[in-house]
Amino acid sequence: MPPKGWKKASAAAPAKTLVLDNGAYTLKAGLVAASANPSYDDCHVLPNCIARSVRDRRTYVSSELYQCRDFGELAFRRPVEKGFIVNWEAEKAIWEHELLDETAGEGLRCNPKDTNLLLMEKPNCPKELQKNCDEIVFEQFEFRAYYRCVGPILNAYHPPIPPSLSSLPQECLLIIDTSYSDTTILPLYSGQLIQAAVRRLTVGGKLLTNYLKELASLRHYNMMEETYLLNEIKEAVSFVAPSAQQYTTDLERTWKGRLGDKRAIDSSIVVDYVLPDYEGSIHGYARPHDPVQSRMRRGLQPLQGPREDVLPLGNERFAVPELLFRPTDIGIQEAGIPGAIMESLSVLPEAMKAAMLTNIVVVGGNSLIPGFIERLESELRPLVPTEYLLNVSKAEDPIKHNWLGAARFASQPELLKEVLVSKAEYDERGSTWLAKKFSWGER
Repeated sequence: MPPKGWKKASAAAPAKTLVLDNGAYTLKAGLVAASANPSYDDCHVLPNCIARSVRDRRTYVSSELYQCRDFGELAFRRPVEKGFIVNWEAEKAIWEHELLDETAGEGLRCNPKDTNLLLMEKPNCPKELQKNCDEIVFEQFEFRAYYRCVGPILNAYHPPIPPSLSSLPQECLLIIDTSYSDTTILPLYSGQLIQAAVRRLTVGGKLLTNYLKELASLRHYNMMEETYLLNEIKEAVSFVAPSAQQYTTDLERTWKGRLGDKRAIDSSIVVDYVLPDYEGSIHGYARPHDPVQSRMRRGLQPLQGPREDVLPLGNERFAVPELLFRPTDIGIQEAGIPGAIMESLSVLPEAMKAAMLTNIVVVGGNSLIPGFIERLESELRPLVPTEYLLNVSKAEDPIKHNWLGAARFASQPELLKEVLVSKAEYDERGSTWLAKKFSWGER
């Protein structure tokens, strides 16, 4: 069932639709044919950035970053801030490189004049940014037809459990989208976003990486310019403490003590991360903590031959992702994810609230941190009435899940035709009409 208020578009849908989840950290893109059965394998994940190396003086556009062999002091230019496209000069260069030019990968290159575009965005995007987006899609890229919507709402078109042959969206679904820019709580009813219940937390993957940069620079090396490396380290060694009580216990176990009162730290938590030298290795790795080696001074290492730069990581491993549950630890006056969920549900009728709690799906890169789902469920349970069923699940592939929901929607021609706007309609009626038409999918 398409969003309420839609009328059938006059133009027939061409065979291919470019489904594009334009995230702040990565693009998730793929071409979907009518009546196809899309899967995660059809989705291509590409860096959504332009990087400039001060060492080899090269500029890397999106997927060219995979060819980079020295990630030291890379300067990143990201066209998406807080989930919204704010730099179209950079975004156009990325789209052209990855989707339109000869540099486009297999399965992605398309001719916009013969292709639909289904573009996903974050909720509550400023109208001026939406207008800019619509104008560039139709006036510069000249896509044949276009539909812009809040990306996570199309998760409702994933098959329910138990499976059903119906093309209708799931009735009640609560999406927790914890991504690079932020974390959003999105209640969906019959495929429509309940706008009054949307909640947003400023804590996302970007903030976690920046916090880890500050901790590492304060305690060990100056790593404020090593964004790429610190993001790799965060993904490799972070974990979420099982509970707030365990978090406090782990802090105590990894505390070195005061000056003159040194303590032995728990080596079961602390790891040594061997930093890459970008000559013999381009990626680092974690290994068990060795207290003897950690006492060695860098000056005592051999002047010739192999040497290592090791970054010991203790409470950083769990204190950084703890911000998803306790943003107040660094002065952000917001509730954590469990509190934001309950705040979102508080505006819904009781029956709908109960239904939402039975169908919570978590998407986004932060959900891949070990222990995240278990901690979220354990903190939600005391907040939920005992007679209510609580079911929290992580998407099979949290990074591509939004894209796959949109691809399944786009593969159904009867649904797609009802929401697409053709370029001819846009040329006739203009961007103000288009903004109103796309806003009808929200309540």
